[in-house]
Amino acid sequence: MLLWAVIVVVGAFFVSCTALYFLQTQLVFHPTREFAASPSELGIPFEDVYLHVTQEHCIHGWYFASRGPDSGEKRPVVLFCHGNAGNISHRLETAEFILSLGADVLLYDYRGYGKSDGFPSEENVYADAETCYNWLIEEKKADPQHIFIFGRSLGGAVAIELARRVKCGGLIVESSFTSVSGMAKKMFPLITIKHLLKHKFDSIAKIGSLTCPVLVTHSPDDDLVPFEMGRRLFAAANEPKWFVALRGGHNDRGYLADSTYMGTLYDLIHVRLGPLR
Repeated sequence: MLLWAVIVVVGAFFVSCTALYFLQTQLVFHPTREFAASPSELGIPFEDVYLHVTQEHCIHGWYFASRGPDSGEKRPVVLFCHGNAGNISHRLETAEFILSLGADVLLYDYRGYGKSDGFPSEENVYADAETCYNWLIEEKKADPQHIFIFGRSLGGAVAIELARRVKCGGLIVESSFTSVSGMAKKMFPLITIKHLLKHKFDSIAKIGSLTCPVLVTHSPDDDLVPFEMGRRLFAAANEPKWFVALRGGHNDRGYLADSTYMGTLYDLIHVRLGPLR
């Protein structure tokens, strides 16, 4: 009986490890093809953007100009990297918020999300973000120092990697994790995870190499990504850096009306290297 009990336990362990290995892409990425809304339905002027990431694949995005497309005025622009679920249609509230701060914004979908071709992977989402950055430089003639890379949740890891590869005016990391390994240990504490991971998103090992201004935001009430992970990312970042504690759960957006949050983002985007209020 004892031998059978050991066999069952060991068998269950290996089945769990095998399932975790083969299903982890579905655990990391939750793309949605259908759009929940469009900017036109909300009366927001926008530009449809399709960018080649390979000869066969394009990614799709929406570009919003804060003062109209023909104003001729140089404006800061926020490149927004969204989380692991849904698509850009679920981030229109964030686009409106960024526009209210006087910055243009590019929302885009990773491969496999929304109208973007292909399938997501760690390297693919990094390449997708870099393609969008290059489009801002080449097509919109954006000054690298006027580009602010904003990543929420999984997008925080994408934004950190992009900030390692390119020049930018600043980085915003919101409600993000230290690494997939760290999240996996939280979700599967009884399984040795390290050697099973296909996707690492090791932000804690990267953020200390950045030289741009960094703003980290996270909520103590986050019910998905531990608040401590946001604090650890902040601690590992170099100066100049700032931390803002949000309010609400991981997918709550009530903090968009918080004056401290709004003021800090405004100052980072418009004052950049100057002191924040």
